[in-house]
Amino acid sequence: MSDNDSLQQIAHLRREYTKGGLRRNDLTDQPLDLFERWLAQACEAKLADPTAMVVATVDENGQPYQRIVLLKHFDERGMVFYTNLGSRKAHHLEQNPRISLHFPWHMLDRQVMVQGTAERLSTLEVMKYFHSRPRDSQIGAWVSKQSSRISARGILESKFLELKQKFQQGEVPLPSFWGGYRVNFDQVEFWQGGEHRLHDRFLYQREGDAWKIDRLAP
Repeated sequence: MSDNDSLQQIAHLRREYTKGGLRRNDLTDQPLDLFERWLAQACEAKLADPTAMVVATVDENGQPYQRIVLLKHFDERGMVFYTNLGSRKAHHLEQNPRISLHFPWHMLDRQVMVQGTAERLSTLEVMKYFHSRPRDSQIGAWVSKQSSRISARGILESKFLELKQKFQQGEVPLPSFWGGYRVNFDQVEFWQGGEHRLHDRFLYQREGDAWKIDRLAP
């Protein structure tokens, strides 16, 4: 098959979105209430990793980066995730705290896009979550200097076994280089796929203590 044939096959890949629309009467005054409803429905539908979200940051040269991270908590103060504080995303957020989150719930023909500002969590908040994780996950946090170059996977596996032995007795301590962020959001867009590419999109924008809601063209 030629490259041209391959591209033609990709170009014709499409499907209709028939899961139902999103109307203004379906909306809530606060975006978090609608997000909570949609997340619950994603969980009920048994989607793989319903809390998985694409996290986008920008480096000092304006180059965007994306990666998938799990949402671990949300409330009116923001959306929370955890990471290595030496990671690329953490370095980006030190320079530019603006951040974007994207929840791609394809099986429900839905997306949620969030924009806001990230702030570091307190040590107490991080410690509480860290010690709620499975023990092997706690040890795993010690193993990797995230985003650094390594020569082979065996290095990670050997380090994991070494630390598992070291922390065999007692509590696994919280690494000083491991933490979390709360995303204080000021824009949230809800996207529901529609037939004939007539998708439903509603944008919530914070205005003081209230939210302005606009319907966007697909």
